[in-house]
Amino acid sequence: MSAHDPAIDLFTSSQTRAIDRRAIDDLGIPGFDLMTRAAAAAFAMLRRRWPEARRLRVVCGTGNNGGDGYLVARDALAGGLAVDLIALGEPKGGDAARARGAFEAQGGTVLPLSAWRGLPPADVIVDAIYGTGLNRAPEGEAREGIEAINSSGAAVFALDVPSGLSADTGACPGVAVRADATATFIVRKRGLYTHRAEVAGEIELHALDLSGDILGTPDARLLVAAGLPPRPRDSHKGANGHVLAIGGDHGTGGAVRMAAEAALRTGAGLVSVATREENVLAINAARPELMPRGANGPQALQPMLEKATVVALGPGLGQGAWGHALWTTALDAGLPTVLDADGLNLLQAEPRHLPAKTVLTPHPGEAGRLLGMATADVQADRFAAVRELAHRHHAVVVLKGNGSLIASPDGEVSVCPWGNPGMASGGMGDTLTGIVAGLLGQGCDPYRAACLGVGLHARAADVAARAGQRGLLAGDLLEPLRRLVNGLEA
Repeated sequence: MSAHDPAIDLFTSSQTRAIDRRAIDDLGIPGFDLMTRAAAAAFAMLRRRWPEARRLRVVCGTGNNGGDGYLVARDALAGGLAVDLIALGEPKGGDAARARGAFEAQGGTVLPLSAWRGLPPADVIVDAIYGTGLNRAPEGEAREGIEAINSSGAAVFALDVPSGLSADTGACPGVAVRADATATFIVRKRGLYTHRAEVAGEIELHALDLSGDILGTPDARLLVAAGLPPRPRDSHKGANGHVLAIGGDHGTGGAVRMAAEAALRTGAGLVSVATREENVLAINAARPELMPRGANGPQALQPMLEKATVVALGPGLGQGAWGHALWTTALDAGLPTVLDADGLNLLQAEPRHLPAKTVLTPHPGEAGRLLGMATADVQADRFAAVRELAHRHHAVVVLKGNGSLIASPDGEVSVCPWGNPGMASGGMGDTLTGIVAGLLGQGCDPYRAACLGVGLHARAADVAARAGQRGLLAGDLLEPLRRLVNGLEA
């Protein structure tokens, strides 16, 4: 990966601890000073976000995240706010103990969790129970404290990571704080951007005045909004790729049509469709720019493959004899390929070598079948799952879901920060397949096509969802998609 960019670089919890250690050992910054800087940045953010707040409740754990909480409470007292501080045990580290002492020296009083019900309502609750080190379900008073925070009805502000959310995976193995905003420190943690990451609310990074030189190489990066450059004026349809969409078994002709139309709207020069004969009339009637043909088997498919430059394989394909025959013939052609839906299910049933330029686009269930594990295990560590799939199949892999991940065979990972729950509807995956195929046809390499395609797909969905998330159709993405791929405001 290239130079450090704090806006998009993502780190693991072990990397974060190593950065802390380098700041202390190499730069000579005492741990308590880092804690003081974090608290000051967090309190300033709190005041910007909730300027009318007059009473805080700060819930502190026993580690350094709790230490951050004590110092936020101290700064709040110094700023004239009322503070009720709940401690879930005695501080275990020297810096956290010193922070508690600083809070008490400012006139603060430490209360047990049992005092919660007798306290006056707070305007904002500060979550300082767990930081980046938690990878298990919260238990005991920590669990009770999280449940109390979530049921309070007050605004919630998390320090570094909402307690209960894994900073590494974005999973919540048990209860987790649902924050309105999170102040994260020094670097962005990758678990704040995928799977259950929505519990973090609005995320603001505070670098604490540390030089980027001590950060090292990030584990992953967020996607950056992008489109394609303008075409040369002498551009012609033959120069922008010929996508062949293959699929649409009995009753699923709409899937392959959506993939094909998405490829067209992304800018593919030509798009053919190999499908069941019964789908041809309907596709021609709905979108005459497409070129559908009935393909009853490999002999009918072969001449279509000879004209194509990219294959979109899987939407509505089915897993019967017809689909299997087309799947085998298409992969044998060795063309750049996007493999989705039943194309992935057939790969799970019959593992084989894939074309050199292949993009797989599984949802977590399909990823689990390809890896031989439960969907829940995929979701427990999406970064590990997507990297393993990319390595195992020597292909670029898109693991779909909240915060979609894109992995290259050599381990590079990007994370999509866009998208919305309205995308949980039929046809969205077919549309993504067509978008990525259209980008491959226009000369993008597989990783670039997957990253750009996932970003365009999610951004188009966000534009379309301005009219409401419920009822969002895959076809609603096509008009904003066209504007976004051309680099226009949507």
